[in-house]
Amino acid sequence: MTSTRVARVNRRQFVAAAAAAATTGIAAPLVSAGPERGGLPRVTNPRATSGDDRFEPNWDEKLTITVGPKKADLVGSNEKVLQAAVDYISRFGGGTVKVLPGTYTLRNAVYLQTGIRILGSGADSIITKQKSHSVVLSDDSDWYDQEITVASAKGLQVGDGVVLKATNPHNGGQTVLKRTLVARKGNRFKLDRALRKNIWLSGKPTLSTLFPLFSGDHVHDITIQDITLDGNRKQNANLNGNYGGCIFLQDCNRIHMTGVEARNYNGDGISWQICHDVVVENCHSHDNADLGLHPGSGSQRPLMRNNRVERNTIGVFFCWGIKYGLAENNQISGNHNYGVSIGHCDTDNLIRLNSITGSGVSGVLFRDDSRGKDFWPNRNRLEKNQIVDSGGGEGVAVDVQGRTREVTLNGNQIRETRKPMDRIGVRIGKQARDVTLEENRIEGFKRQVVDLKSQR
Repeated sequence: MTSTRVARVNRRQFVAAAAAAATTGIAAPLVSAGPERGGLPRVTNPRATSGDDRFEPNWDEKLTITVGPKKADLVGSNEKVLQAAVDYISRFGGGTVKVLPGTYTLRNAVYLQTGIRILGSGADSIITKQKSHSVVLSDDSDWYDQEITVASAKGLQVGDGVVLKATNPHNGGQTVLKRTLVARKGNRFKLDRALRKNIWLSGKPTLSTLFPLFSGDHVHDITIQDITLDGNRKQNANLNGNYGGCIFLQDCNRIHMTGVEARNYNGDGISWQICHDVVVENCHSHDNADLGLHPGSGSQRPLMRNNRVERNTIGVFFCWGIKYGLAENNQISGNHNYGVSIGHCDTDNLIRLNSITGSGVSGVLFRDDSRGKDFWPNRNRLEKNQIVDSGGGEGVAVDVQGRTREVTLNGNQIRETRKPMDRIGVRIGKQARDVTLEENRIEGFKRQVVDLKSQR
């Protein structure tokens, strides 16, 4: 009798794949070539075979094109030259866009393509954006229209990336659409895509020249390496992290970001929504208006390692349904509300070996979400972190709220170096259960551990 071993990707394989991606510069597939593949023979001599995107030789050289203000394959310093390089490389199946030293000022996002490696020159390659401009719309547009009319076209150009915002006339919610202006006649602009939402004057619609600096939508196997992204925060309106950031990804797989500086965005630093096997390592996300790192709804197996995440509103924000993720060896400091926030259906994640200091409200927040049957951040582990100086006079270093269950705090150093005042080391909510504290060092607080269940 024989048995079949089902292929599984464990955390060790995930980290190994991330290391391979860092070495090659191309995001590595999380698939073993060994006997774990259901008993198939190991692939020992891969060849380039039509239609086979799982195994390829480790080529010594791949197609590369340079972009720069001068003396480059493509000369320029705006989104058009960067986009041309990305599209050129994509046309031939992938390779590297090397961004030479210079400042590149954008009027629209650079839209990423599958198989692309963006390789900058570190602090010398700066991607930024123009001052944002907003205008009200002056005519109704229906959901099937592909044009809008603005009160004034001054300050707008064909090619601009824009965000349309309006109150939804049917349910009172907010409608947010990202589009590009592709043609103009007077104050009328054609869009790259139809609206698919009613943008009526009753909803007080506006148009703003806002966009992510790098944007990926339904693409995969991309590396972004050694580049600086500056959102020009002081001259731009806010764009919610569900739509933008220095880097914004939607429905992507196997994206590897290393050596990226994401700063000064009036929104998130790095945000990815429903994206799986995203690796963010050795990056610096700082001074953004909202979230430093935002693994967004439904994202599976994010790996955030060796990053500096500083002076954002929240440092690392686990959104909804983040599972099997690892946040390790990050320096998370000076974030205005929370160092780490984890909540709605975020389960089976490991947060370890991080330094979480100077958080404005709490170092780590396990959020409450009472709207469903079981929406809490269950089965997560907080291990061997240093959580220091959290909140104001009534600050809480680790706050476990709602019906959160099966959470383990093991081997953490939870310290308060200021006066104890009314500060708490660990607070466990009245409805939380199976919260395990093991070998933690908690000191400097008025109360080390407060279990609200015992106070009922």
